[in-house]
Amino acid sequence: MKDVILTGIRANNDLHIGNYFGAMLPIIDMAKNRASDYQVNMFIPDLHSFTTPVEYGQSLHDAILNNARVFAAAGLPFDNDSISLYRQSYIPAHSELTWILDCFSGIGQLERMTQFKDKSAKLGNEQISAGLFNYPVLMAADILLYGAKYVPVGDDQSQHLEFTRDVAERMNSRFGDLFVVPEPVAKQHEFFGKDQGLRIKDLLDPSKKMSKSDETGSGVIFLSDSPEDAKKKIMRATTDNEACVRYDKERQPGIANLIDILALLRGVAAAEVAAEYEGMEKYGEFKGILADEMVKFLEKFQQNLADVDDAAVRAKLEKSEAAMNIQANETLLRVQKAVGLRI
Repeated sequence: MKDVILTGIRANNDLHIGNYFGAMLPIIDMAKNRASDYQVNMFIPDLHSFTTPVEYGQSLHDAILNNARVFAAAGLPFDNDSISLYRQSYIPAHSELTWILDCFSGIGQLERMTQFKDKSAKLGNEQISAGLFNYPVLMAADILLYGAKYVPVGDDQSQHLEFTRDVAERMNSRFGDLFVVPEPVAKQHEFFGKDQGLRIKDLLDPSKKMSKSDETGSGVIFLSDSPEDAKKKIMRATTDNEACVRYDKERQPGIANLIDILALLRGVAAAEVAAEYEGMEKYGEFKGILADEMVKFLEKFQQNLADVDDAAVRAKLEKSEAAMNIQANETLLRVQKAVGLRI
């Protein structure tokens, strides 16, 4: 049995260039490079969609399938059986294991999760769903069902990974070796590299990351934006009064963000782009260069997306889901027997 790498990108709302360059492309590169030595589980966490506002019904269903189509357009190899692409909700064991793990999880630990604390402080507990509170338990089930040792996590998910380790160790201590315990955060960073995808900042407010849940979308370039709309957003991007292109994230975060984006589009280091344009005084000229590169990227990507074979996407999902159901059910049965639900 190969060690398992597991990762996923949520399906609700449109994906933006930060998701694409900061998460999706690194995930695909990792899958291509490591599939010979590891089982790579790439899943669409559709059950997690409900923890934030979402369009229900057909809209969500279409978004889930489009998520898989974007993986295809971005170059995920569908012909490698060591790489699985599956929908979380098509593996019922995720939900059942979550309930069992719930009963071995402490409310106090879940209340201390930073994401929950921040949102509940902002909106109040009456506006926060039990699903958001329970999110780390479902994430733990996502990981533990497949014995995943490696899970690429950013800073906002580190607590959830440590919670997964805690609940796995707690149950292993009580019932024996039920679960493979994923590696701690430090080991994850060592395995994947500390910078697991660059966080692109909002074009209008470079103090915050680009977010697909942004209400206006004015500072976000979505993969579905028309090239012309994306160009307008770049030309309106926040800069500063320095009148000099420099890669200084403290003093010139807006310009530094634009340099980062141009570097990602060209597939080079930010330092290389910074050196090429350092000292340029006209921000409009620099924005125009970036806008032209963005137009070329979106035109090519959107054509690739239009050319995706939907039948091949569905076939990959269904094949992966059949295989993952077998693996997940084996883990679930082991847990059910341990706690007395099966004999």
